[in-house]
Amino acid sequence: MNRIPQIRMGPTVVFFGGLAIFAATFFISVILPWGTVEKEPSDIWRPRTPIEEQGRIVYVRNGCTYCHSQFIRNIDWGVGAVRIAREGDYIQDQPHLLGTERTGPDLSQEGGRHPDDWHVAHFMNPRFVSPESVMPSFEFLGMEKIQALIAYKQSLGFQMADARVQRQLFWKEQAIRAFEAGPDENVAWLHDMVPEPWRRLPNPYPTTDGSLQRGKRIYQMFCIGCHGPIGDGMGPAQPFLNPPPLNFTLLKGRGISGGILYYQIMNGITGTAMPFFKKDLESEKIWDVGDYVAVFFIGETDADTAPEGIDAAEEPTQPKSILEVLDELETPLGKPLEDRRYRRR
Repeated sequence: MNRIPQIRMGPTVVFFGGLAIFAATFFISVILPWGTVEKEPSDIWRPRTPIEEQGRIVYVRNGCTYCHSQFIRNIDWGVGAVRIAREGDYIQDQPHLLGTERTGPDLSQEGGRHPDDWHVAHFMNPRFVSPESVMPSFEFLGMEKIQALIAYKQSLGFQMADARVQRQLFWKEQAIRAFEAGPDENVAWLHDMVPEPWRRLPNPYPTTDGSLQRGKRIYQMFCIGCHGPIGDGMGPAQPFLNPPPLNFTLLKGRGISGGILYYQIMNGITGTAMPFFKKDLESEKIWDVGDYVAVFFIGETDADTAPEGIDAAEEPTQPKSILEVLDELETPLGKPLEDRRYRRR
């Protein structure tokens, strides 16, 4: 009977075996990617300015990469990615700062998402603009380093970021001019920036204790730092922002609608510190926080008013007997389903 030869795991075998495994791993994870990496700049890349390079040094030295990544993967399309990262985006970066932790948002396309004054408030104390942020304050850096760090962040996204920054600057000029013209002109300008169909759209959902509690919670999570606890625009971020946050109490009697509030919360107001929340809040949450603002700060709401559609299946109802429901049908149940016509109930 043949015996299978046994390999004795002596020191020599262990040493050379380990060396072979290390060499294979190093080749696969380091040499092969380095040999296949793209050496040409991507279509959006541009060289950084001196102040942007200074900001990058501040970013590296303060460990920002521990919580923020700077690359978007194919699987990130579902979270509202603007563009998938390319190898050529990083040809100037030594070392690369891709990062793996996403404790905070990915920053690969951060440039131009917010105006500079929002970033100033954010670095002075992140809770000013993001009330539940876990990011530490960087006020200790001093304004010179903060300005360099902002310049670096506004460069992330390169030429795409440059276009967004220019858009912020253009609309900031318009927003400041409107604010300085007084409350009536400012509110009229803000409303005019909302597409006309949205201006006529009421909040489609009824005001309930539950919806107001949800709205209050969302307001505390996202809005209170700028607009303040009573909606007067005097939150802790206010001293850093120009134009200052909107005072909701001035909106009563000025033609506010649920649709206007929804559009501005969803899309933000570019040029001001009001960011978009379409990636953070689902539709119902936007309606709820808008109605909370309308009820408690503006003092008027158009929730659940005409024009009406079909209620969502979850909306509160008053229990009815089956006979009462059948009485509301315009045609007998004996007719085909597609011939029946239902009235709102």
